[in-house]
Amino acid sequence: MGALDDGRYNVKLENGVKLGSEIEREEQTLAIEDAVKVLLQGLGEDINREGLRKTPHRVAKALREGTRGYKQKVKDIVQGALFPEAGLESGVGHAGGEGGPVMVRDLDLFSYCESCLLPFQVKCHLGYVPSGQRVVGLSKLYRVADVFAKRLQAPQRLADEVCSALQHGIKPKGVVVILQCSHIHFPNIESALHGSDQQRSVQVLVTSGSGIFDNGKPDEWGDFLGLLRNIDIKHRNGLNDKCWCPSHSSTKVGPTNSRMVTAVASIIDSLGEDPLRNELLGTPARFVKWLTNFKSSNVEMKLNGFAHSVDPVKCNGSVSHSEHRIYTELNLPFWSQCEHHLLPFHGVVHIGYYRIKGVDPMEKTLLQSVVHFHGFKLQVQERLTRQIAETVSLLLGRDIMVVVEAIHTCMMSRGIEKCGSNTATIAVLGRFLTDPAARANFLQSIPDSSTVG
Repeated sequence: MGALDDGRYNVKLENGVKLGSEIEREEQTLAIEDAVKVLLQGLGEDINREGLRKTPHRVAKALREGTRGYKQKVKDIVQGALFPEAGLESGVGHAGGEGGPVMVRDLDLFSYCESCLLPFQVKCHLGYVPSGQRVVGLSKLYRVADVFAKRLQAPQRLADEVCSALQHGIKPKGVVVILQCSHIHFPNIESALHGSDQQRSVQVLVTSGSGIFDNGKPDEWGDFLGLLRNIDIKHRNGLNDKCWCPSHSSTKVGPTNSRMVTAVASIIDSLGEDPLRNELLGTPARFVKWLTNFKSSNVEMKLNGFAHSVDPVKCNGSVSHSEHRIYTELNLPFWSQCEHHLLPFHGVVHIGYYRIKGVDPMEKTLLQSVVHFHGFKLQVQERLTRQIAETVSLLLGRDIMVVVEAIHTCMMSRGIEKCGSNTATIAVLGRFLTDPAARANFLQSIPDSSTVG
């Protein structure tokens, strides 16, 4: 067995000949890349510009990683991972007691929503009651759950499929699966530009039980719920797809670019799914609707002539006529789209500045307009931070500091599945460049409970 590096792929060879599975994988990856190029062109982007040249390959790699569950089988994971354990059913009390429950909590997973193709986070708690004097390696519980998470999914079906797979694979007395799912909420650009509050995410709790837990009676579930002290399944959601995915919040998707829709359908097919499955019929149009929020265009900032009220001579940093007090606007929300992976990132922006004498402090709605203007584009966080700082400096003078805190869904899609982690970037201009105390004072004003999530 050998490998040939063709510059983009590592192709396995058998006696110098490509394996059929590798040929198929290469063809599917190329099909995804071609579709991504159509999407980028539909957004008015130059696919050859710096930052986008490798985007089709990066997107294809992320999608294949995030949907690898289609190529995996549960029996391959469970076989060889079942271990005999005497006393499970004899009253001796080994290994979890007399058939006592075994639970793994707080497993971080991610999956792609089948309704819109955006990733959603999952906090997974699962367990089983052993039978037949055998237990399963604990890591295999996570791996089984991950097989089904790495497919296009809806929360309830994900819970049911994991539960059923463990029941058939381990053959225990019963299985419990509890999922806490979080889905980014679609921003409405018009309301965002006009300063309306935006819901950041949709949260749902779903459960599934098999065997002795199939009836959902409190007695059987009691031990598991006792170990999950902060979860009340009485408040679990009676879900259907429409009340889960924010893409269903509007009754109509509206007109979309047909070439882009066809490209998304080809991506779904290349991942191993059937684009004609009922749950996927509207998915391409819904994804295109999301993506076109970030279409390359000259969206007007609603600054109401504010820029004209600042004397450029006072803004060039050479004249020191600013106050000593730092003015701040904290936790300005933003949404954006990573230009490297075509996946959303979102968070908050904090802005600090010294006010030039004779210039009124800038209204929050105007600063929010600047944030949205630069956010609703294909972006990278470092560039977004710099652009906000430079634009605000034109309005308020050169003494500006900007901090952006963001959660990147592309971190999840690339296998870094630590929920709650975020990235912070800083841009400083004027006095903040040379005054460490000023920077420290502004950073201390940012609350620990910044609403990043």
